[in-house]
Amino acid sequence: MMWGYGFGWGWLMMGFGMVLWIALLVVLVWTIIRGFEKKASDSRLQGPATPANSPSVLETLRQRYARGEIDTATFEQMRERLEASAGQEIPLGR
Repeated sequence: MMWGYGFGWGWLMMGFGMVLWIALLVVLVWTIIRGFEKKASDSRLQGPATPANSPSVLETLRQRYARGEIDTATFEQMRERLEASAGQEIPLGR
């Protein structure tokens, strides 16, 4: 008799499906943003990366002394400072 007039279950299910897809897109965008924020904060906490094969500060000091760039007194003074500060944490700037 009067088929096609009025709102039936089809309209309700289509509306529910649309809301479901919008919610899924919002969650997806939120997850991507959180991932980028976490990655950015992790890289800020780690600080600058140093290559694995780069010489240590003390080794560089020894090389400079061996090449004659610094004298014995300067070498000993700098070595003592490095060894004293090796056990202490270097405070980060505010």
